[in-house]
Amino acid sequence: MKRILSQTLILLLVALSLTGCGETATELQDGYYTAQAADFHFGWKEYVTIMVKGGSIVSVEYNAENPSGFIKSWDNAYMQNMLHVQGTYPNEYTRYYAGELLEGQGEEPIDALTGATSSYGSFQKLSAAVIEQARKGDSSIVYIDTESE
Repeated sequence: MKRILSQTLILLLVALSLTGCGETATELQDGYYTAQAADFHFGWKEYVTIMVKGGSIVSVEYNAENPSGFIKSWDNAYMQNMLHVQGTYPNEYTRYYAGELLEGQGEEPIDALTGATSSYGSFQKLSAAVIEQARKGDSSIVYIDTESE
């Protein structure tokens, strides 16, 4: 009887320790993490990079680059065209989405910005992937299909 009781106690302790390990696996690991679109869309490939320090996101960069590496939010001609047609532009919506991710630490929902709903969908997929990378502590760049539903 003593042996059965001690084996039960050991199994209970092992089960409790595994439960504790599952909780820590959801914490963000310190480092830099990037999720990038797998393909170019209208000449741009979007990406999200975060820096985690002390288990919290301390910086977020969301942007897109063309094949030569030029950053979308730096393109003034694109900005003017998009602003007049959509009412927003890359330098505005990328900062908005990045700021919302930083503020909510990946735990809060982010509302779409009018005029940037396509980028919102991509951002949602990329930010979810980059948060998952940070939970795993995997600093390799993860490539995401941002076009599929």
